[in-house]
Amino acid sequence: MAIDPSKFHPINVADTCSVWNILSSPRLNAAAKEARCDFCVTSFVQYECLIKPRKSLSASEQTLMDRLRVEQRRGAFQAHSCSIEDLQAIEILEKRKKLGKGELSSIAFAMKIRQGFITDDRKAWQLAKDSGHPHAQTTPHLFSWLIFTGRLGDGDKDTVIAQHVDGGRHIAPHLLAAYEMALQCRLNLTARP
Repeated sequence: MAIDPSKFHPINVADTCSVWNILSSPRLNAAAKEARCDFCVTSFVQYECLIKPRKSLSASEQTLMDRLRVEQRRGAFQAHSCSIEDLQAIEILEKRKKLGKGELSSIAFAMKIRQGFITDDRKAWQLAKDSGHPHAQTTPHLFSWLIFTGRLGDGDKDTVIAQHVDGGRHIAPHLLAAYEMALQCRLNLTARP
């Protein structure tokens, strides 16, 4: 997924995996807030994150759920219901890809409110792009933009990645690649005559 570290749409509808990936690093989440990023979720994602029954719950999953509840009490990651029209859009989208209702509802809602859609699922990202959504983004994209704009420093890279890994998440190689893209983009900017 090609990203431009110099640009990031700050208002996003987040799917389940991106909610967990953002919240897995308190440093990343704090920097996103400082940059005035705002994330919301659909009622489907709310269900997947906090209500859906699980056979077992790991300590890292419980931590992420607790962080989400705290964030929601503070007004972040607010849940929004989908209308009949939104659900019809989901049905149309669903026929195109085998994705879950969380991803599909997030794409449909983001398109409806004309805001960003943040996901770390390649198929969901591609479907949003193929559907003409101009602001399909990822957590590594957010990370690279925060590095590029100086809201996260070079010393924050290892902290964010370590927190992400400790949180049981799996996009550390993508975060590292995004970090390198941000540095290259910054270098390209300063090298221009």
